[in-house]
Amino acid sequence: MNLDQANESQDSNQWVSIRKRVREKNISVKTPPPSKKKYNNCVSVPEMIMKQEEEVHPAASLTQDYMEQVDCDSQEDLFGDYDSFADDSCFLAQLEDAEGRSPVFTSIPVGNEKEDWKDAVEPRVTFQNTNLLDCLQNNENKTHKHPAEDVTLVTGKQDSSGKESNVASEQICTETLTVLHAGNVDEPDELPSSQLALLDHFNSPLIKHKSKSLESETSWMLNCFVNDHPNIPLNSENESLNLNKMQNQSMTTNPGTNKQLSLKDQMKNTMAGNATAPSPQSTRSKQMKEIVLSEEINVALKTIEATSGVDMGPFYGLPSKVKDLIFQFKGIKKLYEWQHTCLTLESVQERKNLIYSLPTSGGKTLVAEILIMQELLCRKNDVLFVLPYVALVQEKVRGLSSFGIEFNFLVEEYAGSKGKFPPIKRRQKKSLYIATIEKAHGLVNSLIETERINSLGLVVVDELHMLGEGSRGAILEMALSKILYICKTTQIIGMSATLNNVSELQHFLRAEHYTSNFRPVQLKEYVKLHDSIYEVDNKSEDYFTFSRLLSYKYSSNMEKIDPDHVIALVTEVIPEHSCLVFCPTKKNCENVSKMLCKYLSKSFITLKEKEKCALIKELKSIGNGIICPILRQTVPYGLAYHHSGLTNDERKLIEEAYSAGILCLLTCTSTLAAGVNLPARRVILRSPYVARDFLKRSQYKQMIGRAGRAGIDTEGESILITQEQDKKLVTDLVSRPLECCYSNLMHDNEKGIKDLLLSLIGLKVAQTLDKIVEFMASTLLGVQQQQLLKGKSFLVVIKEALEPLMKKDLIEGKMSSSSSDEEEMHHKLQVTKLGHATFKGSIDLAYCDTLNMDLKKSLEGLVLGNYLHLIYLVTPYDMVSQCTPDWMVYFRQFHHLDVVEQKVFAIVGVPESFLTKKASGQAVRKTVDGFVVARFYLSLVLYSLFKEMNTWAVAQKFNMSRGFMQNLLNAAAAFSSSVLHFCEELEEFWAYQALFQDLTHKLSYCVKPELVSLMEVSGVLEARARQLYKAGYKSLSYLANASPEVLVKTIEHMSRRQAKQIVSSAKMLLNEKAEALQEEVEELLRLPIDLPLQSVST
Repeated sequence: MNLDQANESQDSNQWVSIRKRVREKNISVKTPPPSKKKYNNCVSVPEMIMKQEEEVHPAASLTQDYMEQVDCDSQEDLFGDYDSFADDSCFLAQLEDAEGRSPVFTSIPVGNEKEDWKDAVEPRVTFQNTNLLDCLQNNENKTHKHPAEDVTLVTGKQDSSGKESNVASEQICTETLTVLHAGNVDEPDELPSSQLALLDHFNSPLIKHKSKSLESETSWMLNCFVNDHPNIPLNSENESLNLNKMQNQSMTTNPGTNKQLSLKDQMKNTMAGNATAPSPQSTRSKQMKEIVLSEEINVALKTIEATSGVDMGPFYGLPSKVKDLIFQFKGIKKLYEWQHTCLTLESVQERKNLIYSLPTSGGKTLVAEILIMQELLCRKNDVLFVLPYVALVQEKVRGLSSFGIEFNFLVEEYAGSKGKFPPIKRRQKKSLYIATIEKAHGLVNSLIETERINSLGLVVVDELHMLGEGSRGAILEMALSKILYICKTTQIIGMSATLNNVSELQHFLRAEHYTSNFRPVQLKEYVKLHDSIYEVDNKSEDYFTFSRLLSYKYSSNMEKIDPDHVIALVTEVIPEHSCLVFCPTKKNCENVSKMLCKYLSKSFITLKEKEKCALIKELKSIGNGIICPILRQTVPYGLAYHHSGLTNDERKLIEEAYSAGILCLLTCTSTLAAGVNLPARRVILRSPYVARDFLKRSQYKQMIGRAGRAGIDTEGESILITQEQDKKLVTDLVSRPLECCYSNLMHDNEKGIKDLLLSLIGLKVAQTLDKIVEFMASTLLGVQQQQLLKGKSFLVVIKEALEPLMKKDLIEGKMSSSSSDEEEMHHKLQVTKLGHATFKGSIDLAYCDTLNMDLKKSLEGLVLGNYLHLIYLVTPYDMVSQCTPDWMVYFRQFHHLDVVEQKVFAIVGVPESFLTKKASGQAVRKTVDGFVVARFYLSLVLYSLFKEMNTWAVAQKFNMSRGFMQNLLNAAAAFSSSVLHFCEELEEFWAYQALFQDLTHKLSYCVKPELVSLMEVSGVLEARARQLYKAGYKSLSYLANASPEVLVKTIEHMSRRQAKQIVSSAKMLLNEKAEALQEEVEELLRLPIDLPLQSVST
């Protein structure tokens, strides 16, 4: 007998003992001998429903009436002489006969079917106990009813899943506790006060009988003792164990087939277990004390849980299922010591704000994810997770959707054009919003405006050092400052690998700080100068210690092509290990990859040749039969380049191939270090420059942090290639502390502070000068005021920033110098309609008035015969400077358009005569707005993508990189969403709303209509969507119900991990849409709170 069977046997013996002692203490009711009894007497659920209107009386009389119906003698045992009945064929025959004549019901009747149902089943039930039969037949006339007497041994009961379940244990548990709280327990004086309190707790539903129907009381008893509902979590492991014992699952199912056993087999199993179990040697009093002690422990556990309010399980307050899923999806069996320390910090337990910083690859994200789970599952609050890049948002949405499916919360993506403002208000499920910095700010604004910011229990910020990164840092600072100022209960967690002035960030976020130098893999830093390699040694006077000389033999020709000996450094690790080569420019990435292939051994081609051929085939499929010639040359050697010039599909394929070991080397730009995690055994920095700028310490640390793969490598190493003239700068680079993180609200001509003031006044967070000054003091700029404001007071800075806002007619109010200071400080400022539309649409203040004028002008002659005019209106203003028109291409594109399309040129201000002269090189005397001309050129690129849906073909037509065009398309989709929100706030632009809504959706995907629903799933790009569609997965519903194992077999280059993530993401998106529709239905059917009272005529 195993441990579980022993526990079940012991548990069932205890309950039988309790029943025996209880019956001995009550008035006897003469019954036939046990051998003649037939246990078909049952009260059904429909009869419970029919008794809803009956009056329920206090517990004392209830217990007495209830015990009058108990079918057993006070002087005899439940089974009388049947201490051993396994061989008693007479009893078993009677049992089988009773089972055969017992009614089996598969559903509960409703409405007028109750009486017919009752009449139909009653003749089939035979009762040997006449007292109980009379009692049951007179249910309609009885008024003294116990809510638990309807919970009897019923066979054929169905649970919510349609499977039969036995509730005999419910009867036993309910009868026993009913007798216990009635006071029929031996030696009641020995019960401690907490046990009496427990019995009062069991009795409480009976005391409240006047406000509850019989059905609700029965439901409460079932939920209290036998929790079968899968969505209701148990309070503790101990309670779960006890309930599992009471349910006796092993007694009701066949362990071999897992099928439901018949009543006969269930009774045989249960009674056989009781008969074979050893009889207890202790006295009845001692047994009762043991039961009381067990209940005491349960009460104590419940008390602990009630005081903590968040403890749901053994894994840092979370169910153990979280730990299992972390191992299943991430392969992590055990947390690092620092992770355990961080999660058990007193500040974390008390929900204080926290900043924690560790080197790259130290496992920071896992800690954040556990804290997110605690907030969602234990505290039942929404969570905002802020990430710097769209690719990281999509990766995290895919990774956490599996947890959302398992634990019934929603994962919502806010990146690019995705995300709803304000978010849909969920009444049952909680939401995890995963957002880019810009989208997070818009989300916070919408929650403040709808007064729902308090629903946000936790905000997690990855790469907190982004606070110091230009305009994006200013937006992040605005969002965090608003949360800190308005919602005092929201916890903020910030994490970063590169932080220096932590004390100032602590002051700003009012946070504790935790740091560690832990790295799962040891990192060694080297610098290469000429043929020598030096190890970085902070203990040395010049910070370098000689390590070795390069031994690779170079020919004179190779020396000219590769003077920095990159080939020698690379061949020391590949193809056995992986390598990343960071290059200063995109063009250099491509050149280095071509150069390496030229001198690598031909044996590289034979390694994983089949997988490489499949990768080339896939890259060609993405380009509709076209592949980059450089990739065609490098991939057979296991090499590829990686930069923003690639399309999203190409980058994703290359990243997956590198992670799978098909590619062993990537030449890349610095953006890879800040994006998706792609570690390597060796990281080589081709130059200490990014374009023409010398590396920052933070950039250097991020790049070398990719060296060393946890669980694969025992150590990682980085090599920085430098020249003699840069030696001093490199020495400073490897030795100096990290750069400080400064506020960027004053960056770019005070752009950040102007945006902040507009939103503060528009959201009514601070509308007077004194409140604005108070708010500004709580920002990072307020903390660093002395360093950044150069002696200016906040009041002066605020007035200077408000002045241009008033000139643009975004804010109205009095700011005259003639008014007294006191009046001025308390004067209320208001945003105009244009100002409100500007901050709601997150429109750049530099372009808000231009956008307003463009939209007004286009209303006079909007061309709707095609999408070109609308596309021009959503072409991003800030990308115009990144492109110079090719005038011959411009001229040819004009003549390839039809007459209606050519009409748009004249409307926006690009005449044909101007293009003709520019293309022929003639001087142009007519004044034409150059900004409009350049912007319309980008509009033509977008329009070609919109129509042809082939990035490669359009890239060749306009002589642009395909990566730039895809970035342009993504920016246009995001800006279109912003323009839509802008138009929604201005009545004069009502006609644009439906047009921009449709255009935003089309620009977001820019593919054939049948692929759109598949591409809505996070991480499914065009190439993958085409694969899925060809395989028969034609919509979101198909994908949500797909089998990951089948996907792996039918879709090329799809790993099992990717298949599981895609299916989980599809399920999450489907649930999200269903929830939204359900919320809409409930809102429509909800009775208005302020409904006028209706007079009822007699």
